[in-house]
Amino acid sequence: MVENKTKATDTNVASCFDTISEGARREDCEALADLMAKATKHPPQMWGSSIVGFGRYHYKYESGREGDSCLVGFSSRKGAISLYGLNAAPSHGNLLPQLGKHKAGKGCLYIRSLSDIDLSVLEKLVAAAAAAEKPQPC
Repeated sequence: MVENKTKATDTNVASCFDTISEGARREDCEALADLMAKATKHPPQMWGSSIVGFGRYHYKYESGREGDSCLVGFSSRKGAISLYGLNAAPSHGNLLPQLGKHKAGKGCLYIRSLSDIDLSVLEKLVAAAAAAEKPQPC
């Protein structure tokens, strides 16, 4: 069976942020880590080399493939910050229109800056996704 590439690591989260050259983006990621830690009640942990994840759950697909993943997480990408796992929030359909400027992908949300969104709505999304009984893989 194929092993997951994205696994929890012992890499220091702060050292990941240190690699972000744009100061405003680095500050957004640090603030996002604080917000997600507060909302999930889990400390940040690196998953792979670029995903900052919170919490952990075990999944198993009908195909038999299984593994562990973070409940929610984010990654600073070239064009945006990718937010993972928020679609697991039962209320995400109602909260997304209130979030502010974002793009939605198949399993991710993309934001350019925290100043573009309503942080209280994001915190509700994160908390609800982390508490969901069947979270989606990030």
